[in-house]
Amino acid sequence: MSVPSDKGSLELEVANFGPIVEAKIDLRPFTLFVGPSNTGKSYLAILIYTLHRLFSGYSGRFLHQRSVFGRQHFRLWEHDLVNQNISDDFIKYLFDWVWNLPSGAEKPENEFSGPLPNHIATMIRPIFGSVSNSFVESEITRCFGLQSTSSLVRNPGKTEAKAILRRYVESGNGKENPFAFGIDISPRDTVEFSASIPEGKPLYHTGSDIVHWIPEGRYEEISKEERIGAAHYVIGEILNSVTPYLVDHASLPAHYLPADRTGVMHAHRVVVGALVERAASAGILPASPMPMLSGVLADFLEQLIALGEAPRRRTRVAGEQSGTLATLLEKSILGGAVRRERSEEPQASYPSFSFYPQGWKESLPLMRASSMVSELAPVVLYLRYVVQPGDVLIIEEPESHLHPAMQVEFTRVLAAAARSGIRIIMTTHSEWILEELANLVRLSTLPVAKRKTIDGGAHALAAREVGAWLFRRKNRPKGSVVQEIPLDPESGGFDAKFGDVAAALHNRWAEISSRMEES
Repeated sequence: MSVPSDKGSLELEVANFGPIVEAKIDLRPFTLFVGPSNTGKSYLAILIYTLHRLFSGYSGRFLHQRSVFGRQHFRLWEHDLVNQNISDDFIKYLFDWVWNLPSGAEKPENEFSGPLPNHIATMIRPIFGSVSNSFVESEITRCFGLQSTSSLVRNPGKTEAKAILRRYVESGNGKENPFAFGIDISPRDTVEFSASIPEGKPLYHTGSDIVHWIPEGRYEEISKEERIGAAHYVIGEILNSVTPYLVDHASLPAHYLPADRTGVMHAHRVVVGALVERAASAGILPASPMPMLSGVLADFLEQLIALGEAPRRRTRVAGEQSGTLATLLEKSILGGAVRRERSEEPQASYPSFSFYPQGWKESLPLMRASSMVSELAPVVLYLRYVVQPGDVLIIEEPESHLHPAMQVEFTRVLAAAARSGIRIIMTTHSEWILEELANLVRLSTLPVAKRKTIDGGAHALAAREVGAWLFRRKNRPKGSVVQEIPLDPESGGFDAKFGDVAAALHNRWAEISSRMEES
């Protein structure tokens, strides 16, 4: 039996979070956050990154290594929710179910999928809500670069900040009762994580390790301790296998390119050198306050240092697709190639970055290249070495230092990335990006044959794949609200209120002209 299809994208709802009063958005393959500065676009983007960090290693929160059958495997921690149900009868039932699963060798890529038996599903449902609150709190403070979570509450003392991730899937009875995961942040600096896994909905597993791990016929030959250890391991594998069904693409990695990435690209060697020197002399120098890096910035810096050392590709095709996108960006916009180069000296093995303009024999250090090249170089490098289909790439304000024509070209490259399976989340102030994205959605309504002669025709995106969300200031209560921007077929774009600014400028021109005539 196959896994049911999605009803729609993941839905994220927040309330009283940072400057945001309320927001409810769908996380689509290409998602844009638009609006004035200081309205919470980056807050929401960092929250999404945090959720990906939580769920991409979700089942690992319950596991640790131990030896079973002479092999090192992960086993559940001494988890009360598991131990109180680990009876001899349950273990025998679990082993019988595993042995009777279809052989993965008979199917492509050694995979199988199907619903979990109710007996097993009943055991593991509560486990998904038992992630440590302290772990969730530490992940939030790390990603946002905060000392405490209470500063994320919009109106401390009166209310809590809330975030709920919902996953809708079709079910046989047609109900839309979602899987839901919530985070409550109180003004008292406490965090509470919760999960709602409705009992009426089946849980589906996908994976193949479970099938071949327990040798058939060995049940009576192994000790009780080994049986329990094997059961813990199988349940851990089931948790790992079910998680993508519960949270969809939130179970895959996200990569964040912060707004200040250009400065980090230029100064990363200095930053790393300072950190190393400080660590080496920690016992000599007196303690001094040091600015705290946000997790998104620290992760970006760490990724730069390790760039290209061990590319994480699920398949060879994934690597080829991402590499093609990087080359497309270099050819269509940069007019040259971005390269990562490592020092031959072991003590200085972190990389330097250079730009090779087309037709040049010598390279330019990245800090001597144009601001456009410096702005887009991280995107090229991430596409070439890091990101792969299924992952999420979050980019803050990519239009910085880009001419409007290049903003249009860049939008097409990102649309090509979305078509390849890379999910895009972008914060932007660019009317040009919005207008080109609207054109790409409009292109999808044409037959393929008629798109070919139109610029960008190969990168068309269906309307269901694109979501634009406007962050709008509100006075009562003070903060911002987030609303979807529908695509207006008459005006041919997403109305992000840029026209209001243009109208105000025109009216000022008219007023100045009128005063000139009077005088």
